[in-house]
Amino acid sequence: MHDHRRLGRELDLFDTDPLMGAGLPYWLPDGAAVRHALESYIRESERRAGYRHVHSPVLGKRELYEISGHWEHYSEDMFPPMDLGGEQVVLRPSLCPHHALIYRSRARSHRELPLRLAELGGMYRAELSGVLGGLTRVRSIQLNDAHIFCSLDQVAEEARGALALIRRAYEAMGIEAARYRLSLPGAGGKYVTDPAMWQRAGALLVEVLEAEGIPYEAQEGEAAFYGPKIDVQIADGAGREATLSTVQVDFHQPARFDLSYIGADGAKHRPVMVHRAVIGSVERAVAHLIEVHGGAFPAWLAPVQVAVLPVSDAELPQAEELVRRCVEAGLRAEVAAPVQGTLGARIRAARLVPYQAVIGPAEAAGDQVSVRLRDGRRPVALPAAELIARVGAVVGAQGAELWP
Repeated sequence: MHDHRRLGRELDLFDTDPLMGAGLPYWLPDGAAVRHALESYIRESERRAGYRHVHSPVLGKRELYEISGHWEHYSEDMFPPMDLGGEQVVLRPSLCPHHALIYRSRARSHRELPLRLAELGGMYRAELSGVLGGLTRVRSIQLNDAHIFCSLDQVAEEARGALALIRRAYEAMGIEAARYRLSLPGAGGKYVTDPAMWQRAGALLVEVLEAEGIPYEAQEGEAAFYGPKIDVQIADGAGREATLSTVQVDFHQPARFDLSYIGADGAKHRPVMVHRAVIGSVERAVAHLIEVHGGAFPAWLAPVQVAVLPVSDAELPQAEELVRRCVEAGLRAEVAAPVQGTLGARIRAARLVPYQAVIGPAEAAGDQVSVRLRDGRRPVALPAAELIARVGAVVGAQGAELWP
């Protein structure tokens, strides 16, 4: 494992500035490329799984969070209200109240369920300065969130579907879960007081974990204030754990927002909310990717996927043309020109790039490239079009394989 804070700065992925404030990192172009690739992956995965994407504002009236229960149970982690036109508005600490309002914006039928609403949305949490660090604990969070509104008999299947999305995403990112945790309420006033609700929701999650054959550890005091959850834990090189992905069952907020749907019997029924985050916060996900891969990301996530190295200035036009063709094919490619140093120095500088395409006089004359893979392999020289096709296929497959 690597320290993502040190490596993130060395590789020009992200940084901070005291004028922006603690816990508010900014993304440099290479880091933004990794982030955007990850966001595109998750949006497409959700689309294929039947999710509908929405957008909602990062602000809400204080009253919204009083209804949801956040103000009573979570206000210590929220930023103070701002006075705006005689009303108090708050930076949201989570997206679920907004999605509850979207659900209840119109009458719903049982035929619409399960209704899966997803959003890569911003939220803000007033983390104490002492716990802030790199991308793992920040105050401005981009969350891969979703809320599934469903009937009670659909909950288990929706939770299983969320776990399957999580497993596939981890395979694509080349990471592994450290363990699965069943997070239950603890003592004190942090949690909604409704023993029957907690027992019902917890039993559903246990049913899902056992049906999937997933070993888990129950832990009190780690639940959301409104319901129990399955937490997918990751670990850094020192063994420190953090939660990346979650699946939660919520009976509380549907009741607080008076959500309903018309059942097949023509009567009103209360839906259940299944909260789920496949990659959790984008910040924490990228931090873990940096630490696991040391900056040598899977090809589909790499900031630069193809480094084109002309041997001399004479091959520079062919190198620039190859980059243009790569970009046209949807790949991230750059020229490492002779002005940047000797060929050996440029090869070493591009050591984290999955594919290096070297163009000498012979390759330039035949529209070919000599290929160097990041893992040290050197396939035979290829026509430029074949290299683009092969790399495009690997990137499109969004897996850990480097060369088909």
